[in-house]
Amino acid sequence: MRLVADSGLWTTGPLTTPSPLLAVLEVSGAVLSWTVDDVTESQITFTDVARADWLWRVVGESGHSAVASMLTGRSAVDSVEVVDVNLLPGALEPLRRLALGHWLRRWWPASQRDAIPVLDSAILDAEVALLTAAAQDYFGDDTFDSELTHLLAPHAAALNAAVLEGDPRIGALVERCRNVADDIGVALDAEPVTKRRDDYALAAGAEAGGRGAGVIAGGTASINWGAVPPGIFDAAEGAVDWTVELDGDVVNGMIGAELTGLGSPHGIAVRLQSGTVGGAGALGADGRAAVPLVDPQRRPITEPAAWNHDWRDTTVIVGVDVAESVQTRERVRAFARFRLRQPVADAFLAEILAAESDY
Repeated sequence: MRLVADSGLWTTGPLTTPSPLLAVLEVSGAVLSWTVDDVTESQITFTDVARADWLWRVVGESGHSAVASMLTGRSAVDSVEVVDVNLLPGALEPLRRLALGHWLRRWWPASQRDAIPVLDSAILDAEVALLTAAAQDYFGDDTFDSELTHLLAPHAAALNAAVLEGDPRIGALVERCRNVADDIGVALDAEPVTKRRDDYALAAGAEAGGRGAGVIAGGTASINWGAVPPGIFDAAEGAVDWTVELDGDVVNGMIGAELTGLGSPHGIAVRLQSGTVGGAGALGADGRAAVPLVDPQRRPITEPAAWNHDWRDTTVIVGVDVAESVQTRERVRAFARFRLRQPVADAFLAEILAAESDY
């Protein structure tokens, strides 16, 4: 096993996969990473090899001892070779699938425009909870991904309602979750709240407005997925509409983002920038914002200046300003469509149900 120093930590090798394509799992003393559409690309990053008491499960007892001896007290510089130590075939597969479950929760590209359905969050979280419970030997008390309560407690009513639909797959899943919930002291006895999967159709968000007499310019923009919380916005390219409009003597940037209907965009930062002209604000619960536009001296731009401005290079940033390529998002969509189009060995029930739905 070759270990390489990276940012002061020992890793099994470089992994340059961008975040939307990276499934990550924090375990005791390490972080495990996989490229979702290429399972041959994986990485173990040791944050504290002394706490990685699960390591023998994936490299054997002698391998664990060799890695620990090699790294203990050694500064993470250059690289080292731990002789005759390799990952046991399939040893990380349960953890990879758990990491994939967390990836689905964060990065699934639900979109009405792209015909990629929303995954039932209650069903998905229930599945992730079961995988987490089965992997407790890999977690410490302070590992974020070992938390079970937040996966089950918010969905008690939805899970009980799902059972009433009569699908035996859901019934079996929820029954197993009840056993786990009992062990951790979480009650899953809430009154069912009717919420059929058919109700998960994506909600079209607000448009920025029509091209009336007061509209000076307009266009579309895309949201960088890493810039916003999951499950709020339609994941398609061009899901943000913007216009520059006159409101009396005020020149506003009107911004509207298409929503999934599953979460609120209220308070999420938004910025419109066109050369030296720009403005910032926050989205309302309807996914819209009116942003007063100003010049570099923070003075409101005038109507003549707005009409004479070249708006062709206008950008709209929703959420934080992060770098993310269209090509990365297209890879994610292709991966999602592949999993919906044909059964895969590691499919989650939430994916299967979405594929079976009439979208």
